[in-house]
Amino acid sequence: MPQHPIHKTANTRLLFGSILLVLLASLVTSLIQTSSGRVQIQDIKIPTQNGQWVVADLFKPRSATSDNPAPLVVVVPGFQRSKEALSNIALELARRGIVVISIDPYAQGGSSSSLSRLAATTEGYGMFAVVDYAYSTDNLNYIDKHRIAATGHSAGGNAAIRGANYFGRESQETGQPSKLDSVFVSGYVLTLTDQVLRDVRSNVGMSYAYYDEGAYRNELKNGDMRHAPEALRLVNSGRAVDEEKISTVDLGHYYGDIANRTLRVVNNERVLHPFQPYDTEATANQIEYFEKVFSMHSEISSHDQIWYWKEILSLLSLIAAMVALVPLARLLLETPFLQPLVHEIPEALPRPQGRGKILFWGLFTIGALIACFTYIPMAELSQVLFVAASNREPTWFFPQRMNNAVMLWAILNGLVGFLMFYVSFRYYGKAHGVKPAMWGTKTSLGELGRTFALALTLFSLYFFLLFALYYFFHVDYRFLFMGVRVFQPAELLLLVMYAPFFFLFFLSNSLRVNAGMRVAGDPEWKSMLLAGSANSLGLFLIVIVQYVTFVATGIVYWTDGWLYVNLLFAVVPMMFVLPYFNRYFFRMTGRIYLGPMVTCLIFIMILLTNTVCYLPL
Repeated sequence: MPQHPIHKTANTRLLFGSILLVLLASLVTSLIQTSSGRVQIQDIKIPTQNGQWVVADLFKPRSATSDNPAPLVVVVPGFQRSKEALSNIALELARRGIVVISIDPYAQGGSSSSLSRLAATTEGYGMFAVVDYAYSTDNLNYIDKHRIAATGHSAGGNAAIRGANYFGRESQETGQPSKLDSVFVSGYVLTLTDQVLRDVRSNVGMSYAYYDEGAYRNELKNGDMRHAPEALRLVNSGRAVDEEKISTVDLGHYYGDIANRTLRVVNNERVLHPFQPYDTEATANQIEYFEKVFSMHSEISSHDQIWYWKEILSLLSLIAAMVALVPLARLLLETPFLQPLVHEIPEALPRPQGRGKILFWGLFTIGALIACFTYIPMAELSQVLFVAASNREPTWFFPQRMNNAVMLWAILNGLVGFLMFYVSFRYYGKAHGVKPAMWGTKTSLGELGRTFALALTLFSLYFFLLFALYYFFHVDYRFLFMGVRVFQPAELLLLVMYAPFFFLFFLSNSLRVNAGMRVAGDPEWKSMLLAGSANSLGLFLIVIVQYVTFVATGIVYWTDGWLYVNLLFAVVPMMFVLPYFNRYFFRMTGRIYLGPMVTCLIFIMILLTNTVCYLPL
């Protein structure tokens, strides 16, 4: 069914307009990231111990030269995060004249797995090796080897303080100053113990979120650092033997001496744990700390920050790139090979009445509750079924610890979706005018093959554009910790492993959206809003329960599983927009299959590239 000429023109404009927006936003994002060309950014890959390697972004201010060496900060993202996730602090430090190496932690992003199950503790997620390399090599002749520092958030914060301990012990053995002049620990206090701190020979700054969801693990069970034993130990670890130990921390006050590397400062921003790296106050605190320990006096105020413009523009790129899939699919469906996939849109379902309404809303509620209350149990089950990944051991058998939990949840809720669709038809729709011809499920093996070929083409073109942008501009699509990044070849194998199981959920969603919620007389916006809500409500309820409980009691509802709940900040938006794409592709083909094939390939690759992955070396 060819498009009307007017519609075809509008479709072409939408496609080229979306791509143009992606290009322009990426160009401006690159200018922000490079401080309008004053900072050079390049990928680096450093071989480390045991055949491991670290991939990183090197931010080099042009002002840093062999004649004017600059200090270096190694940035270590936390669990589930890649180097791009903390590009905000990297670019802010670089635009103030500090060289930055922002790493992919071991088993995350492009870095290898580690032979250690405690990579953050024993290897600093790869930071120890990077510091050793920077200190000993002549290649980085533009850095001041006496001013090397590290910073990290969450597990990356643990890596930072462990680095201060590791190089402090080395310093005592060699009689030389520690290779780490200073560290900044963000979002982690569990290892601020006497055993760790006694060997630290570096200046130490700290930030902790007042509303940190993991604060229940702290000694006082809260995030207030003024009287926290962890913060007191940190500050007192820098006090001389004859100095009186403090009993209350003066937040933001600098204690100790920079030259003796006993400087200590504690900050306590009022923000949640996952949002702390993206808080302007927390960013300003880090900037001020590093300028102080490096004795730098930048003309740029610590509150003069531009990183959030990069996030906004990257978000526009993310949205525009996804929107471009729709007109691109329409254009490809005009080709002779794919044109047979275009069918008349089936008749919409008759509006349910009486008992039908009760059944519809009853199933809607039951589906949301099942989605809500099965997520954490599926996360717990994944630890039983996928033992190696759960224990952080290298494996080819479903090596992604966090995605294993999401996959089990998706399989269960996909099957529940099929069951609810059957119940709705069997006990109401069949007797009230609903016919299978309305579902858009009729197909053949040949059509399914062509549909999959189209889905693969859209997937390839989507990521081809991303790879091109990364090559020319060194940017991707992201907003805060939710991002679409380039992938490694091995992740294509993982896509083949994970996608078939996730496809059950995506196909179930397309069936319910297009064959169960497409009611005669309903405007499209209302129908798709309902579908988006149905698909994401259950997971959103988890977030609501978690944080309502946190507000009421000071402790989150799911404690052991709080990291799995934090994962939902990125998953819920994907679940909400999924039905929209399933409906758009359905309207193009009159069938339910193209939408889930396209979205499963793209969304699952996004999940695969944004999580820990314990592949063998």
